[in-house]
Parts: sequence; structure tokens; C-alpha cells
Amino acid sequence: MKTMTCKQLGGACNQTFSANTFDEIAMMVSKHAREMVQQGDAAHIAAMNEMRSTMTSPEATNAWMNEKRNAFNSLPNDGN
Repeated sequence: MKTMTCKQLGGACNQTFSANTFDEIAMMVSKHAREMVQQGDAAHIAAMNEMRSTMTSPEATNAWMNEKRNAFNSLPNDGN
């Protein structure tokens, strides 16, 4: 299991999420970000808008996802 913050995954806060795979943690943070945006959280709205502005093509989206996936994969397992 590995832990990352919302901010490490492109978000706006230091809330932590733990998962065994990048796909699992990405889903958790995505859900969290959507909830925060729905609540009108300005920092998360700004982070979401910034993410959207960088994902201007499928290639850009894949590059961004690969960067975050590599960051996740490079982390040590929790407790190690």
C-alpha cells in the first residue's frame, strides 16, 4: 500500500489517500476532488481548472497520467 496527498496528484490539499495501485488512488482522489468542487472549494476548483488546461489532447492527458503513475510507483510501500 502506498500513500499520496491530493496535492501530489494534482489537487489542492494535503488530505492523504492510500491504495495498492495507482488506478485505485486516482479514483479516490478524483472522487474527493469532485466532491470538493461541488462544495464550491475555490482551491480545488482552481486545481481542477489548471489540470484541465494542461490536458489539451489525449497525448497531454496520457503524459500527465504517466507522470503521476510514475510518482506513485516510485514511492516506498507504507511501513517500509
